[in-house]
Amino acid sequence: MIEGIARERPGERVELWFMDEARIGQKGRLTHVWYQKGVRPRGVRQQGFSSAHLFGAVCPERGEGVALVLPEVSTAAMSTFLAELARAVPAGTHAALVLDGAGWHVSDELSVPANLTLIHPPPYSPELNPVERVWEYLRDRWLSHRVLAGGYEAVVGAACAAWNALLAEPGRLRSLTSFPWLPPAVSTS
Repeated sequence: MIEGIARERPGERVELWFMDEARIGQKGRLTHVWYQKGVRPRGVRQQGFSSAHLFGAVCPERGEGVALVLPEVSTAAMSTFLAELARAVPAGTHAALVLDGAGWHVSDELSVPANLTLIHPPPYSPELNPVERVWEYLRDRWLSHRVLAGGYEAVVGAACAAWNALLAEPGRLRSLTSFPWLPPAVSTS
C-alpha cells in the first residue's frame, strides 16, 4: 500500500497518517476511575445536547497530530480539515491518510490536497485505526465526569483544551498510536 504510493511519487517521503472524528459534549460517557475500596464515587454527567466534532489526524511514526473542532460532519467540514492537514505535512512529504468510509470521506465533492492520498480500510474495522485510542484517552483524561455548562462555546473550549493537553505530553501520541504492525515511512529516489 504505502510502497505503491511511494512508487507513484518518486523523490518524496511517504508517511502514514490516521484520521477520524469524535463527537464531544453530547451526553458524555462515564469512565472507570480508581477510588477507595468498597465505596462508589459520585460523578457528574453532561445532560445537555450541545456538541461539536473533533476532526483529528495523527502520524504515529513522528508522534505528530492535527485537529480542528467543527460544528458538523460534512463534506465541506472534511475538505476544511484536509486543507489544514495538508499544511501540517512537511515539504517533500506525501501523507497516506487512512480513514473510514463515512459519506463525507468518500464524497465526489471532497477536495483532497495534492500531498494527501486517502486510504479506506475494510468496513467495520475501527481497531485498525490508532486514532480511536486517542479519542478514548481524551475522554478518559479530560472529557468525562464533567458538565460543560455554557453551550457550544464550552464544548469547543473543552475539546481544544483536551487536544492541546494531549500534545503537551511529550511522546504521548506516539505511545498511543504506534502499533507494532504499522509500516515505516518510505522514500524513493
